[in-house]
Parts: sequence; structure tokens; C-alpha cells
Amino acid sequence: MITNLSRGTVIATDVEWAMSPQERMRGLLDRNKLDPGAALVISPCNSVHMFFMKFAIDVLFLNSEGVVVRAIEDLRPWRLTRVYFTAKHTVELPLGAIALSQTRKGDKLNLGRQESLPVDKGK
Repeated sequence: MITNLSRGTVIATDVEWAMSPQERMRGLLDRNKLDPGAALVISPCNSVHMFFMKFAIDVLFLNSEGVVVRAIEDLRPWRLTRVYFTAKHTVELPLGAIALSQTRKGDKLNLGRQESLPVDKGK
């Protein structure tokens, strides 16, 4: 489960993780939709592309402490984001999840699996 600690809201209840190079590269490409309540956490990741995607998504970029550095609603197929150099993790969500959870830049999230996330040894 992913929760927004700053606002006391639930962002996703069905969370998948993409942490290997193969999982991160594949992302959501093999899917036709992302169900309400679902999320894909890609880690490490600081940008995404929507090439060959079949549907739009909401995207959150988080730093290593779980703070939102950018929230993008309605990212459509054939688009890409810029690189967010302070982002360490990306959360891909169904359309409307950001608005529903009232998540904004600066909010602190609990990804529910913090202990297993890659550690940034450079800081």
C-alpha cells in the first residue's frame, strides 16, 4: 500500500515493484490498462517515456526520502518526461489517482517497502 503521510490519503492498495533492469525497462508496456488502486513503483528511476503505451497514466517522482519532487497528471502515450535529477523512484498510477489522493509536490509518501529500496550511498 502507498499512502500520502502529509495528507492522510491512500494512493494505491495494489502495488507492484519493478527493480531489475528488465522489469524497469518493460514497465507498463505489456498492459492495456492500470486498474483503480494499482501502482507500479520503478526504482531506481528519474524519468519515464510513454512510447508504445496504450493508455495515459499519472506519475509521481520521489526522492530517496519518499518526498514528491514532481507530480504529473494525465501523461499520454508517445510523450516523455524530463529527467528529475533528485528523483530516485517513480510511481506510475491510473488516471485520477493524484487528484483523488490530493498528492502534491513536497508531500511525504510511505511506499510500504522502504527497507527494500536501493540506498543512495553518495549522500
